[in-house]
Amino acid sequence: MRMLRISLLGCALPLAGAAAQTAPPRQTSAGEYTRYELLGPSTGRFHILYEVWATTPGAKYYFNPIRKGSVASGEAVFDRASGAPLKFTEVDGAAARASGLAQADTGTHYIRVELPRPVPPGGVSRILIEKTYYDPKSYFTSGDTLIFSRSLGIRRNAVVLPPGYELVSCNVPSQVLSETDGRVFVSFINAGPDAAPLLLKARPAPVATRYAVALPPELTRRLGERATQTRDIVYYLQAPETHAFDLYHDYTETRAGVDKYLNVVRAGSSVSNTSALDLDTGARLETRTLKGEAITAAKLDIGEAVTPQSEVVVIPFSAVKPGQSVRLRISETYVDSARYRSYGNLLVWDRSFGRPTNAVVLPAGWFLTHSSVPATVSTMEDGRVRLDFVNPRLDEIGVLLIARRR
Repeated sequence: MRMLRISLLGCALPLAGAAAQTAPPRQTSAGEYTRYELLGPSTGRFHILYEVWATTPGAKYYFNPIRKGSVASGEAVFDRASGAPLKFTEVDGAAARASGLAQADTGTHYIRVELPRPVPPGGVSRILIEKTYYDPKSYFTSGDTLIFSRSLGIRRNAVVLPPGYELVSCNVPSQVLSETDGRVFVSFINAGPDAAPLLLKARPAPVATRYAVALPPELTRRLGERATQTRDIVYYLQAPETHAFDLYHDYTETRAGVDKYLNVVRAGSSVSNTSALDLDTGARLETRTLKGEAITAAKLDIGEAVTPQSEVVVIPFSAVKPGQSVRLRISETYVDSARYRSYGNLLVWDRSFGRPTNAVVLPAGWFLTHSSVPATVSTMEDGRVRLDFVNPRLDEIGVLLIARRR
């Protein structure tokens, strides 16, 4: 009996290993943003625009679950890079599992999207899913008040009121903005670890206030929607005595005709080791670093006066066509003794962040003692400490970090 058990185990282990090797990877994604456009209050319906980036390397499909309790209709899917429509099919959980979504819930239906190309290593496939949900438990009326009550697991969201309605209450801290047609909407970034239990109420607005009002440019510039901004950056700090840090920052260009990205180097910093990647295709892009008179000779508008100390990294790419976009990743090494330095046996990082999402990774062997701005703290697989900052406001945050060597 003992020999039989050993023989059976010896046969089972290689089979398990082979199954593990052939099992599809878990679906991963990033960049999620959902816009809910509430239709007539008595309909229980809302139109959804859901942007998501598939990030599983090599994936040919993306699976979007249809929320239980909701009835979906009017689905359409588009490639954000080209603007072209994509093929999709509604499948049940068993079919989703069979076609690559190993973690699919057999009690859930999914929109299975055929991606325009396999997700490149380290890249993304950006898609927009459009659909209408009927869900009277989430969207209903009480008297003349409409109520939208829904747990939102996506971090970036917007809810647009029907025409002619004014906002009465919203329990999640949000921007309140207006569309050009006068519709009011709320928008927010949820920085917490749990889904946002959104409860929104609105009522009919006076007739005289149901139309859009043109605002002067100086006010309009201060009313951009933060949740739609997808600029993010990660800093990897080297030893503090070097004043150096590696970084990458991602950026989406949507403006038709734009054919280059200009990264202006902050005064007091120097840059090296520049590289750029088209995240949609995985293609490497050219980078050029220009200084002083070379910037003027190239007729570049860097948004400020050019001085002999001015420095800019130029990344050219194919001009964006109407309805298309490009997602870039720029990697660099900076040296900045004013903002990153040692203080005795301490590490001091003192830098302002203007992007919605920012992350700082401490050097190996250092632990955090101070952070002036709230952050989510985690430890990476290699033991380094990472801090993630989410800024839902339109202004900058001044981050001061102090760490000690272990």
